Formats: sequence, structure tokens, C-alpha cells
Amino acid sequence: MDFKPLATTIVNNIGGKDNVISVVHCATRLRFTLKDDSKANTEALKKTKGIMTVVSAGGQYQIVIGPDVPQVYQEVIAIGGFEAKDAVQDDAAEKEDNRSQLSKLLEGIASIFQPIIPAITGAGLIKALMALFVAAGILDNTSQTYTILNSFADAAFYFMPMLLSVSCAKKFKCNQGTAMALAGILVYPSFISLLGGEDPVRFLGFLPVTSATYTSSVIPIILGVWFMSYVEHFMQKISPRAVKFFSVPLVSLLAGGTALIIVLGPIGAWVSNLINLFFTWLNNTASWLVPTVVGIFTPLLVMTGTHYGLIPIGTNNLASVGWDTVVGPGMLVSNVAQGAAGMAMAVRSKNSDTKQQASSAGLTGILGITEPVLYGVNLKFTFPLYAAMIGGGIGGLYLGITRVARFAAGSPGLLVLPAYIPNAQVAELGYGMSNLVNAAIGMVIAMVVSFAACYILFGVWQKQGKLPREEYEGEALETAVSDAAAEVSVPASQAPEMDGGFVLDSPLTGKLMPLSEVKDEVFASGALGQGIAVEPEAGEIYAPCDGTISAFFETGHALGITSDDGGEVLIHVGMDTVTLKGEGFMPMAKVGDKVTKGQLLLKFDIPFIQSKGLSVVTPVLLSNSAAYGTVETASAGKVNVGDVIMRYKA
Repeated sequence: MDFKPLATTIVNNIGGKDNVISVVHCATRLRFTLKDDSKANTEALKKTKGIMTVVSAGGQYQIVIGPDVPQVYQEVIAIGGFEAKDAVQDDAAEKEDNRSQLSKLLEGIASIFQPIIPAITGAGLIKALMALFVAAGILDNTSQTYTILNSFADAAFYFMPMLLSVSCAKKFKCNQGTAMALAGILVYPSFISLLGGEDPVRFLGFLPVTSATYTSSVIPIILGVWFMSYVEHFMQKISPRAVKFFSVPLVSLLAGGTALIIVLGPIGAWVSNLINLFFTWLNNTASWLVPTVVGIFTPLLVMTGTHYGLIPIGTNNLASVGWDTVVGPGMLVSNVAQGAAGMAMAVRSKNSDTKQQASSAGLTGILGITEPVLYGVNLKFTFPLYAAMIGGGIGGLYLGITRVARFAAGSPGLLVLPAYIPNAQVAELGYGMSNLVNAAIGMVIAMVVSFAACYILFGVWQKQGKLPREEYEGEALETAVSDAAAEVSVPASQAPEMDGGFVLDSPLTGKLMPLSEVKDEVFASGALGQGIAVEPEAGEIYAPCDGTISAFFETGHALGITSDDGGEVLIHVGMDTVTLKGEGFMPMAKVGDKVTKGQLLLKFDIPFIQSKGLSVVTPVLLSNSAAYGTVETASAGKVNVGDVIMRYKA
């Protein structure tokens, strides 16, 4: 079916696309936030074929479509030029978000880095393998093969601003292409050469451009895209439609690029230099404390890209005196501690996706590349990050007390332990093989402490309700629910009396109520089809018939089944539960699955949904009831899973 004409009618009758602030959809409705509701032609929309009704509630202009709403939504997005970034935010949930500002900040940063994890994971593993092969004498670090492999390993890190620009654009809701162009400025060869020259650089003849290295940097591009997003949004508002196509990117790139090279880029360099000065002072004042501090705070430095401020210190030490006690040892225990925290998550979590990511990323962290475990696991759940900082700090303290030093460069991790073997030059200064032994002991301490801390904190977070249920229930929950399903009692039904036809069983246990009593105009009016509602006693949905899953919304709050006899069944858990964005719902099936009557389809958390002030009353509808001559539903009262609640026939 072609939904484009319907979408065109909708856009035209809501006051045009310029009247739209945002648009999203739930199981059955397009939910618009309009600048002026009075501009919408509600009567015309209600008379349009394909639209069941129109409701204005909760600050939203809702157009009820039915099961075809996802397809209509896509056409509306295309015709109106809207983007998914315009999704309506749940203001109530925002107000109820009791997380600390630090937790929100860490989650925001993690969301920026999440999309680039595959790239840096692959590059990091190549780099780790190269270090191992060189140490074993298998690979010559002066060969052409080494140079080529090094380009494989370094490309993702060298062009970090380019990778981050895409996810930053999604986070800050601006154009991805323009954001990538902005990042291109920082790694453009001529610009890099210009900054590396001896002469002062000035833009437009009077704006000073600070000399800095932006390849592999993080902070500058994040700040740059953030600033550019404001410019872009401003230009979107003021630009005439006729010139918006080129005026918005033109001004965004010029303003964003100028701010980036004049102000925002140098901020990143300034922060790195400040960190450099701090550790230099700390090393001169209390050298034993340096590995402790580096071991604790390296994850935060890596997270912001400011760890690059430490690298010149370590490089200078190796070049001038032949050893480094500032950067290498502290980062060594910090990296393996992060990897160990990831491994603890792999052991503790019952979520198969988390287990897989945490185990692979944790191993990579132990080998010396921490970005995958940092951004993919530790920042995501927060408490593994705390565990890694504890382990890194205690391991660093041991290395500081025993004065462990490294004598060669390399990505700090298990594979670079040979860098702690003293050569003839430093052996004369008193360094012996005990240096390598103490380095290994410090690593073990960091890993054991971090693993134990993460293992314990997992339970603490669970008890405090800060951990997603799927992390500690996961597959075990499915088994428990399946066992419970086998014990469900299916008593005789007080079903409607009808000769012949088809039947629907109750998909859940609870109290029946007429559809007219549902506190939602669309459901109560029968606009979405005839049916009945259940106030559930248990958060479990079972298949009411044999059929195929025709729809299962990403938020998990609603699903559709096409029965083998042609009935189109819609089960919608609660009212406005789409605003929970999937939290509290655990689907047990997916679109296209063949299901049998009584099969578990969905698990939902009743106390959690009610704690958000939302009703859990669940309508069960025959959405194509108009195709049947007679539809009868059971009378009000207690109902169990398997009781017949509806009969219908042509």
C-alpha cells in the first residue's frame, strides 16, 4: 500500500511542516508537537480515509492511524523533512530522573563514543598484536609490512575527530555531513603544516590561531560540533525557505570552523598543557604518588582525550634519562584494571549482549587498549568505572612504592611487560629484574581489586534499583517465566455465547473491564477496533491465539498478532507507556515469529510502570473487527490466562 498520499494530506492539514516542532509515533498514533494547534484542520483530518480519529491531549496533537502507523510515519518524515532528532522528550521522566549530574555527564559522553567502538576495537587489537610480534622478534619495526600494518592500527585514532563528528552530530542534533566537514579542518594536511610552521598564524589577518596538534584529539571536535549545532539551529529558524539549503551549512561551517580554530581547539590544548604541568609538579614533589594518581584518573583523562597531555612527559623521560616512572606505570595498572572490571561485568551480567561485549572489550583492555571497555561497558554502567579507578589506584600505589619504571614505549597493557625489563644502561643505576616482577605484581593487584570491586558493586547497584533488570535477570528470567507459564491455571471460561466463529483467549490474568471504561478516548470509542480491557495482576502477556507476530514496537509496550483465521489482534499494555521508551518491558518474541496459543510473548514490570504515574490497563482489540459481522466479548470479572474473552465470526 502507498502511504505517501495519506502522509501528504496529514502534513498539509497540520498547518504545514513549518508548524511542526517534533513528531514521533507510538503503537497506533502519530504524535505531533505543534507550534500552533489552531492551524491544524482537525475536521478534515478526521474525514480522511486511513485516519481513525484525532485527539489533542498532553500537549500533543495525536493522529490515530492504527497498525500502519510506522509506515505512515516514515512518509511523513520524508515529506516534511523532519528528522528522528525531533523526537518528543518525556518531560515527566526528565523531572523524575534522580541521577547525579556526574552520571548524566558520563552517560552523555558514553553515547558519543558508543558508535565508534567497533573501529577503535579493531584498530586497538591490531596495535596490540603488532607490539607482541615485535617483542617476539616476528615483526621488524623497520619493515614495510610494519608501516602498512601501523596505518591500519593508527587510522581510527589519527582521524578520531572525523569519527566523533558523526556521533556528536547525532547527540547535538545537527547535520552529520557538516559536522564531518568541520572535523576535516582539524586533520587537513595544509592546516596541520601551517600550524607546525615557525611563523605566527592569523586568520583574516588579525585573529590569532594557536599552534596545536588536533589529530587523535577529542575535546576540540566535541566542543566544535556542540557550538555548530546552535549556529545551525539558529539559521534553520531565520533562513528563508528558498535559501535555507545553502545558507544553513554555509554559516554553520564558517562560524563553527572559526570558533573551532580560534577558541575551542586551543581550549583542548590548554587543558592538556595544564595536566602536563600538574604531573610534572607532582612528580617533583612526591614521585611515589604519581602512579597512584595516574592509576586512578587515567580513565577520566582518556574519556576526555586529555591523556595526550601525559604522553610528552613519558616520551621526554625515555629520551632524556632512559626510563619513565610518570606515565607508563600508572597507565599500565589503570588499563588492566579497566579490562578486569569489564571481565567482572561479563561474569555478573545475565544479559547476553552485555556478556559478549564486556568479555571481548575487557580482554582488549587488559592487552592495553581501553577505549572499547571504557565507552562500551564501564561508562555505560558507571560502577565498573569506579571499580577500575579503585583497582588502578591501589595497583599504582604499589608501583609507586616499589619505584617501578618502564624503559620503552608501548600501549600500556599485558603485552608491553617486556618494556619493564631493564637494559644495560639503567641496570647500572640499580634497576634489576625485580622491576619486571614488581610491574607484574602491580598488574595482578590492580586486576584482582578491580574485578572484586566491580563484582560487589554490581550487587549494590542492583539492590538500589540502579541496574536495568535485564542485566541481572536476563536469560534466567525467561526460564523462570517459562516455568511459571507451565503452572498457569486455565479454568473454565465465562465466555460469550456464540455458535461457530473464532475465539480469542485472554493474554493475561486480571480483572476484565469494558473498553468504554478505559481512560483514553481512542480506545474507549472503539476507533481502533472492538475488544475488551484487562487490569493485569501479573506482568506477563501470552498469545491469545495461534498466529504470526505482525508488529512488535521497539518500546515493547504494544504488539500485533495476525491469527491463523485472519483476525488482527492488538494488545496495548497501559496508557501512554510509549513514553517509557522500552524501560520496564522485556519482549520474548519478535516480528515474523509464528506463535501458538499460550506462548509467552512479553514480560512487563507493573510496579515500575505505576511508579511513573501510568495506568497498566491493557486493551485487547480486534483491530479489523469491521470485517466481521458479529463480535462479542466476555462480561466483566476475574479472568485467567487462557479464558475465552472474545468470539467473532463473519
